[in-house]
Amino acid sequence: MIPVPAPARQPARWQTLWREAIRDPRELLESLGLPALAARLSAPAQAQFPLRVPRSYVARMRHGDPADPLLRQVLPLDEEDRRVPGFSLDAVGDGAAKGGTGVIHKYDGRALLIATGSCAIHCRYCFRRHFPYAEETAASSGWASAIDYLRNHPSVREVILSGGDPLSLGTAKLAELTGALRTLPQITRLRIHTRLPIVLPERIDAEFLDWIGALPWPAVLVLHANHANEIDATVREACAALRARGAHLLNQAVLLRGVNDSVEALEALSEALFDAGVLPYYLHQLDRVQGAAHFEVPEAESLALLAALRARLPGFLVPKLVREVAGEPAKTPL
Repeated sequence: MIPVPAPARQPARWQTLWREAIRDPRELLESLGLPALAARLSAPAQAQFPLRVPRSYVARMRHGDPADPLLRQVLPLDEEDRRVPGFSLDAVGDGAAKGGTGVIHKYDGRALLIATGSCAIHCRYCFRRHFPYAEETAASSGWASAIDYLRNHPSVREVILSGGDPLSLGTAKLAELTGALRTLPQITRLRIHTRLPIVLPERIDAEFLDWIGALPWPAVLVLHANHANEIDATVREACAALRARGAHLLNQAVLLRGVNDSVEALEALSEALFDAGVLPYYLHQLDRVQGAAHFEVPEAESLALLAALRARLPGFLVPKLVREVAGEPAKTPL
């Protein structure tokens, strides 16, 4: 009898990988051989903003290294419990810039939609970690409120999808939005701010690629990688697939103490991004959200790092160092 080969194992769908994410900080530390670090975990921080990290992202962390830059971004430590003057619940003035439900309208010619409060990874420095997503999500009304707002503001030419992470939504839900946007003749560009191609690159599946390739406007994906170790072969493959469908890929990083606060780390990040077909765009000075003070790099040090980076790299690989200041008409260059 001729043996029948076993069928090839199909890769897990992104929704399955999402559900299998690690949510227990102790499980994360045990998997990395770091049980002693559990003494520094913060129960209040975990309760307020729970851990969530995909297992494929954990696989990029260095086993046995308590200072791993990827681990530092997601682990709820007792440093978050300090209350530091100048750090607030709404660090960038989102509340004051509210338009319609789920719409933030800060800048001329463009408006941001809070597509969802969900994200595949919970970054400890997230400036919206205290955001009232339950009341302020554009998708909750089938996008109707957001579309009405845009229709009544014809000066808005660019729609920005944010969150949470807009790619947390299924592609059918995204197609529902873009179908409605097609009725607004003033829209000329769609921008998507997302971390999923970095932390869960399986999200960039055939269905998503078909959707983005069929959009009637240029699509700009602003990715979010902070360290070169986040960019592996699966991320490069996802970025290549996006570029093949005509998407423009940029990256915005946050300057974080203990993660990328050296010229060597920033240089490696820019080089890894370029190798993946992504251009460095912004390097954000930390938004001063409550619970994230331990990540802050002083502005003078940030400026010195950028000066050193310019001496090492061509200008197109040097991101703009910026700060978001509530009430200002644009990002503030530093």
